Amino acid sequence: MRIIAGHWRGRRLEAPAGLATRPTADRTRETLFSMLTSRLGSFEALRVADLFAGSGALAFEALSRGAAEAALVETDAAARQVIQRNAAALGATIRLLSHSALRLPQAAVPFDLILADPPYAPGSGSAVVAAVQQAGWLAPGGWLAVETERGDRVEPASFELDSERDVGRARLTLLRRPA
Repeated sequence: MRIIAGHWRGRRLEAPAGLATRPTADRTRETLFSMLTSRLGSFEALRVADLFAGSGALAFEALSRGAAEAALVETDAAARQVIQRNAAALGATIRLLSHSALRLPQAAVPFDLILADPPYAPGSGSAVVAAVQQAGWLAPGGWLAVETERGDRVEPASFELDSERDVGRARLTLLRRPA
């Protein structure tokens, strides 16, 4: 697994061993960031959160493209160790949280972009949307990108549905919080 673009382009990332995590495929990650770039223009100065972070690939991709800061949420201890090793290898400064992405603490300052790749299970994307909304993690005008299994529709709650795209066995859903 490699960083696709930005100042860390081509750098390898370690993935957690075993089947407990499912890293986002390179093709899916490339499609997601292409979709986001066409909407955001730039990642410069964005506050980013990566829920169900796994290896941290989504957050590191955003940081490579200029995001100002990243908070990664992961409950699995082995995955958190991999994230810390990836951050050290890249020289990245991150905030690593061991909270459940489905029971987030209230946000002191909301994020401009939230990337969520929950385990593939029916309704997992909708559960993430509800958790993000309840905890106030998404800033007004901010974007929430959710990867689910192909065909699993994400309920937008109070967010606006911008786009849904199937890529391989994944579905990418982009939501936006009204400004």
